[in-house]
Amino acid sequence: MADLILRRMRRRAVAACALMLIGYFLVPVEADPNGLRLALRSAGTLLLVVVVAFLVTGQVRRQLAQNQPTGDAEDRALTRLAVALIAGLLVFALADYVVANTRPGEFVGLRTRVDALYFALATLTTIGYGDVHANGQIARVAVCAQMVFSIGVIATGASVVVRQMTQRSARR
Repeated sequence: MADLILRRMRRRAVAACALMLIGYFLVPVEADPNGLRLALRSAGTLLLVVVVAFLVTGQVRRQLAQNQPTGDAEDRALTRLAVALIAGLLVFALADYVVANTRPGEFVGLRTRVDALYFALATLTTIGYGDVHANGQIARVAVCAQMVFSIGVIATGASVVVRQMTQRSARR
């Protein structure tokens, strides 16, 4: 029974990640000359970042607490954390894409959503090949926020997921 629940939970997590990825590629983000709509989009993106940061840090706190979840609760918590980490990556990739499209010249080499996802992953992993990079001031501010978020939230969350999964494997 527990294996069935775990498999169902993993399928839901994969489905959630697939839906987020589809949404990432389908959400309309074309440039908008209307300053109010642009401000609302920017505020919406910032709100998404804050929500994802809140969700990830909440899951990390639960994993690091004295009374850590165990069994099914632990599985659910780790799954939620992994999905939230992917959401954070996609939010920043979308923000990078929006900045690149609304302010030409802010990024060098960032033309498509795949470019933006590639750049977000390169930034997250601190690889930074240099083929895509921030050129303008707005892009550099956005990337600075992305780096702080990546190091402070995503890297911490990912390390918790890996640590917990390793401990679980050792217990079994």
